[in-house]
Amino acid sequence: MLYLVGLGLADESDITVKGLEVVKKAARVYLEAYTSILLVDKEKLEAYYGRPVIIADREMVESSSDEILADADKVDVAFLVVGDPFGATTHTDLVLRARELHISTQTVPNASIMSGIGATGLQLYNFGQTVSMVFFTENWKPSSWYDRVLENRNIGLHTLVLLDIKVKEPSLEMMARGKIVYESPRYMTVAQCASQMLEIEEDRKQGAYGPDSLAVGAARVGAPNQRLAAGTLKQLAETDLGQPLHSLVLLGSRVHDLERDYIREFAVDVAVFDEVWKRDYEGKQ
Repeated sequence: MLYLVGLGLADESDITVKGLEVVKKAARVYLEAYTSILLVDKEKLEAYYGRPVIIADREMVESSSDEILADADKVDVAFLVVGDPFGATTHTDLVLRARELHISTQTVPNASIMSGIGATGLQLYNFGQTVSMVFFTENWKPSSWYDRVLENRNIGLHTLVLLDIKVKEPSLEMMARGKIVYESPRYMTVAQCASQMLEIEEDRKQGAYGPDSLAVGAARVGAPNQRLAAGTLKQLAETDLGQPLHSLVLLGSRVHDLERDYIREFAVDVAVFDEVWKRDYEGKQ
């Protein structure tokens, strides 16, 4: 059996009882380590699980899945995923490859950022399409996500923005020299995301949002040191929420008073928050 086991959002203890039972009996245990990260290192997982953990990077999962699936028709293999197993399409692909080899699969779900973002106090059924924000480069600033944000805005829904992480990324400069050297890991911050969003709005000018649009930045959701910040995109572009992982929610127009009261507690500047709320939201819910 191939087990896809969700680990939850924060640390080694977020795994479910069912998931831990799978890990303890599996012949091999892999940790997918590129679509997201836990806030603890591999050694802490191994100490808690009592099992060695094999890091599965992007190359292994996407190009060498046979190694993961080897003998999984005869023994149990656990594939650990931060959050929920099906939070990334890569894992759907792994299951399809297992089916082709007539390997049975089973999923052990867990909390993901898609549900964990409810910690902001924003109601999950008021969310529209989720989008991803990648690190911009000088020559590459993709903005296809902007259309999804605009669609959400037109029907009044919040937009969850998932922020880019770069783990074990090869250096393009060194590749050009014929060498494979990996860059240091990078994790996008709420401030970087807000800045990039404002840059694209300045270019597109379709009014999906603006510098004074309200948003909520979230850092380390589910961890003891979780931090939230509510404010305008301009404010969030200048707000430091500390260590990764970060996410951002752009508020839609369907904001209930209970949502307002909850996020107001995390306002970067309460006076500015109240002013923007009165101007853009009061009486329009």
